[in-house]
Amino acid sequence: MGSSRANGHGLGRRDLIKRSAAIGLVTVPTMSFLASCASSDSGSDDKPEKKGTKSKKNPLGVNESAPLDFVLFDGGFGSEYGKDAVAIYEKNFPKAQVKFTPTQKIQSTLQPRFNGGTPPDLIDNSGAEQMDMGVLVGKKQLADLTPLLDAPSYDDPAKKVRDTLRPGIVEMGQYEGEACYVFNYAYTVYGVWYSQTNLDKLGVEYPETWDDMLEVCAKAKKKGIAGWTYAGKYPYYIPFSLFPFIGKIGGRKVLDAIDNLEPNAWKDPAVKAGFEAYYELYKKGYVLKGTPGLDHIQSQTEWTQGHALFIPNGSWVENEAAKTTPKDFQMKVAAPSSLDSSDALPFGTLWASGGEPFIVPKNAKNPDGGMEQLRIMLSEASSKNFTQKVKSLSALNGGTDGLELSTALQSGIDALDKAGENVLNPRLQDWYVDLNKQKIGVGAIGEMMAGRMTPAEAIKKCQDFADAAAKDDSIPHYKHR
Repeated sequence: MGSSRANGHGLGRRDLIKRSAAIGLVTVPTMSFLASCASSDSGSDDKPEKKGTKSKKNPLGVNESAPLDFVLFDGGFGSEYGKDAVAIYEKNFPKAQVKFTPTQKIQSTLQPRFNGGTPPDLIDNSGAEQMDMGVLVGKKQLADLTPLLDAPSYDDPAKKVRDTLRPGIVEMGQYEGEACYVFNYAYTVYGVWYSQTNLDKLGVEYPETWDDMLEVCAKAKKKGIAGWTYAGKYPYYIPFSLFPFIGKIGGRKVLDAIDNLEPNAWKDPAVKAGFEAYYELYKKGYVLKGTPGLDHIQSQTEWTQGHALFIPNGSWVENEAAKTTPKDFQMKVAAPSSLDSSDALPFGTLWASGGEPFIVPKNAKNPDGGMEQLRIMLSEASSKNFTQKVKSLSALNGGTDGLELSTALQSGIDALDKAGENVLNPRLQDWYVDLNKQKIGVGAIGEMMAGRMTPAEAIKKCQDFADAAAKDDSIPHYKHR
């Protein structure tokens, strides 16, 4: 297997992974995104609702009779947690009429409303049709959520909302200066997901090195089981484990340079090593046949049915795949394996950050109500309800006391504990949505993992896409501070 342990010469994986010839090339169309809806300060004749009276029970001064319009992405987390939080809002403001709309069609549903200057008051902007938040921020379409962050928390008026949040939540919503435009309600652990039961059946442990990963995959292949699968139709899921793998190899500075759209950032040796390692999964036949044609649900189903050992994903997968997951599956998540001993960061380094982004449009009629709905969702009761129902942590720091945690949720907490300070937070996915998903995800990484592009070709494509974005004056640009 070319292991550095086997050859006795101390060579790392970087020296042993060889390039392979290109098999072909497919041109992938990209989606134009919010081209029209992000015109600056679009407005309408509809006036915002009048402010209400501030009080201890109503610190944001919500107009108690103003309607509330809440659109929630009905995806991996479902919509029940949102419906439950709305019920609390209705109880607190019985004169208010609340329109709650779960949907998977975020962009197609809401783009006309942004164009017309009549957006909802609160939006869960997620899913395949997620609106580009970098563009929304740059075009002044979103309200600053600082009033929410500085408001008294729902459970303890002595604490501000911002003081009850998990590390990084506020920073994730900041794009320029101190203003916070996006609130990520879930706290997502990204990584390599697996079934402890299926590993036990194979007689293996989770592989902490890439050599061990290949050995496990080889053993699985002999049993007719694939090592990996992924959302082939949405290959931007692959970076959920590939990006922290690259960051582990070369350090967080490599991912920061990619986020910053720096020249030659994708040509870093850590990127090359990471891409070549993942391409080896394809070359050795360790990826489930037909994976490039699977969507996220289909790939997760293949995985829960035991046809593949590993899948790159986020912690929403437990809830999203619940219907097909066997009771004895013992779902868990782990950090990416180490490439070799020269990695910049230790095993356990992973990607974890806020997820499920909520926004309050600047032109909303009842932005105070939208923020108050979020304040309610950040109560301990709502947070526990969210965790119980969708098997994911919320942005509230804590909120799990007294809960019986699943193996998946407990493994996520354990993974965070093991990572310690070595938690990475790539921003490409929220700074440049189209670049991350359609271009780099679909047009490069997806092509490589399907065998239609070599790692070298994929890296060149990524750099070309990034360079084009950096030169594109029509989109806002952001940098790590």
